[in-house]
Amino acid sequence: MTNRIFRSILTVTVVVLLLACVIISVVIYGNYEDQFLAEIRNEAYTITCALNEGLEAEELLPKLRQTGAVDLRITWISPEGQVLYDSDAEAGEMENHLNREEVAEAFRKGEGQSVRDSSTLSERTFYYACLLSDGTVLRISGERDSVWGVLLDALKPMILVLLVAILLALLLAYRTAKRVVKPLNEVDLEHPEKARTYEELAPLLEKISAQNRQIADQMQELRRREEEFTAVTEHMSEGLLIVDKHAELLLCNTTAKKLLGIEKTGQSLLSINRSPVFRSAAEAVAQGQREVQSLSLDGRSYQLMTTPAYDGEILTGATLVLLDVTEKEDRERLRREFTANVSHELRTPLTAIGGYAELIAEGMAKPEDVPRFAGHVQREAKRLLALIEDILRLSQLDEGSAGGEKTPQRLDLIAAAVVEQLAPAASGQGIALEIEAEPCELSGVGRLLEEMIFNLCDNAVKYNVTGGSVRIRTGLEEGRPTLEVSDTGIGIPVSEQERVFERFYRVDKSHSKAIGGTGLGLSIVKHAALYHRAQIALDSTPGQGTTVTVRFPKE
Repeated sequence: MTNRIFRSILTVTVVVLLLACVIISVVIYGNYEDQFLAEIRNEAYTITCALNEGLEAEELLPKLRQTGAVDLRITWISPEGQVLYDSDAEAGEMENHLNREEVAEAFRKGEGQSVRDSSTLSERTFYYACLLSDGTVLRISGERDSVWGVLLDALKPMILVLLVAILLALLLAYRTAKRVVKPLNEVDLEHPEKARTYEELAPLLEKISAQNRQIADQMQELRRREEEFTAVTEHMSEGLLIVDKHAELLLCNTTAKKLLGIEKTGQSLLSINRSPVFRSAAEAVAQGQREVQSLSLDGRSYQLMTTPAYDGEILTGATLVLLDVTEKEDRERLRREFTANVSHELRTPLTAIGGYAELIAEGMAKPEDVPRFAGHVQREAKRLLALIEDILRLSQLDEGSAGGEKTPQRLDLIAAAVVEQLAPAASGQGIALEIEAEPCELSGVGRLLEEMIFNLCDNAVKYNVTGGSVRIRTGLEEGRPTLEVSDTGIGIPVSEQERVFERFYRVDKSHSKAIGGTGLGLSIVKHAALYHRAQIALDSTPGQGTTVTVRFPKE
């Protein structure tokens, strides 16, 4: 703005100076012409009076030029237009002047005048003619520079004056522009209503102030929406990507950045991931179609859901959501395996019961074998009942229903009760039970804690060796209630340790069949620990024994 004001002031100043020079020259030249015509007219009157008083023109006119009394051109013309005398040329060689404007006017009116420019326009010739008493005409003429000639003669001093004037104009224009713009530069656009500037700017400043308030309200609303959007998207476990209609990435949350390794927005969807799934998603975006596809990232399963976004009927972009379905698929797989395992485990005792019952019912069993077959039926029925109870217990734990509310429990007392309960079975196998029960209290479901300790101790007894031992310890470690069950049994291979807590999983299937059990004990332990937010650690060496440690959270 300062430059524009500066240029405007300078331009106006220069134009005004140039026009002023031209106008002044024209006005001065006009006065100069009037004075020169008056001089010619006076000379003509003087000579005319002298000739009309009886002086001879043949004698008087040459003397005037010779004596220098008159420095103008004198021409004497007869009534027929013939030049009788001319002070600057031979009269006989001159053409007829009867048709000359000033001469013709003098013959008609008694006097006449005219002005004629030279061919170069740099000079002008002024003529004045008077009718003498003898019928002849006396013409006085003189040459002077034209207005263009005067301007050309004055060009050098005018240029000098203009340069000085332009320099002054530069200085004044610069200072004026600074002074004009200074109040505008000092306006606080955040609070324009407080500015002290030109009255003409008051309406503009009021509009800026009103617009500032409107923008502030809009920005506050946008920030609120952005915070809400960020709060929602950044805490999503799903990856969120928003693209335009050309599949260019506009926005993504932290989860999507981590999953896909995105460093910046503005890149194409295909440059983020070139898999066929993302290529199909990009095509779906371009066509405005909804699409759901499955893909694998870092060993986990995801669903990529593409949903187009429309503004009316115009496609503006799309939203892509990466949903982690690994757990869902794992649960589905576990459900299928569980169903198959349950069917298999239930079929075994049912088949045995059915076979023995059929032998007895058909009378095929000898009377002395009936009690033995009945014992087999009873044993398989108990096994079937235990299996069903364990399955129901796992179902309750899966549904988050533990069959009771958490209350203060003494872990050491529960462990002591379990040891007392398992003592006969351990003694029968020649296994020593040892307990170090330091008092520790936690909040939990007593029946679940008892089942968890019982299953751990029962497995330690069943998978032990003759003459072995089982050691149960309770106490506080770093303020956390802790249960530890150690045995000197057969141990668990490292490759099998991650799977021993799965349902129906057995390390040594032949040994497990021999000792019985449902194969759900450690799975119940795992779910009971999860219900109490406890952590399980397994340390086992084949042939040396196993230690299971359960650490409960601080109260």
